[in-house]
Amino acid sequence: MHYDSTVARDELPIPARLPALNAARSAAEVIPFPGVDGVSIPDYLSSYYWWAYVHPKAVKVFERDWLVNLILWGNYARLRDAALAELGEELCGSTLQVACVYGDLTCRLSDRAAAGGGRIDVVDVLPVQLWNLRRKLPRNAPARLLAMNSTDLKLPGASYDRVLLFFLLHEQPSEYRALTLSEAYRVVKPGGKIVIVDYALPAWWSPIRYVWGPLLAALEPFALDLWRQPIADWLPVRLPPERLRKEELFGGLYQQLVITR
Repeated sequence: MHYDSTVARDELPIPARLPALNAARSAAEVIPFPGVDGVSIPDYLSSYYWWAYVHPKAVKVFERDWLVNLILWGNYARLRDAALAELGEELCGSTLQVACVYGDLTCRLSDRAAAGGGRIDVVDVLPVQLWNLRRKLPRNAPARLLAMNSTDLKLPGASYDRVLLFFLLHEQPSEYRALTLSEAYRVVKPGGKIVIVDYALPAWWSPIRYVWGPLLAALEPFALDLWRQPIADWLPVRLPPERLRKEELFGGLYQQLVITR
């Protein structure tokens, strides 16, 4: 698909809590992110991730396919495709992506929503990240970009068929991680699923384990939480095993967790 980097100019105000999605709206409509009044940047982002996400120059540095792939040890495309395969080839209904990501994941997700007559919402607390995504998406993408904190989604409960969290949780302190998962669980419909792709504890025999651990500890101070504790521990409810499906990827360096509500 050809991506037109020209974007729509209209902007809509954001209510205290958005109404349920209207599937009858045109799939070609692009709603740029609303104003950010009342949405503050969490301290941990400003303190620990200013160099990767917050500073405007960070976007110019990190929005490069080869660099994203390098950071993920050459596995970006396979991790992206694993998440998309779990979500489905054609996505009807409503899909929520929590937090923007570098690379072309959201463009491909938008394509699948368009193919299925559905739509996607992408939320992020950082205006610079939403502007960057708006630049990448085609004008006719069936997408809304919304300025929100993942720990306090101004969205109606049980309103999404599926929710995607792609390499977000490892960046958050434990209390933020728990709130983010609580909100994701709240907004997904009963029977819907939450797809999480993130770091995990590599197998003991993997040499990356002994190189990557110290680097993560230095650059991403909360990431090693996912080495020590299963993601399901931060869920707001204890779920039976049949509603949790975990797959280890690439020697356990990454994990994909699928949660069914």
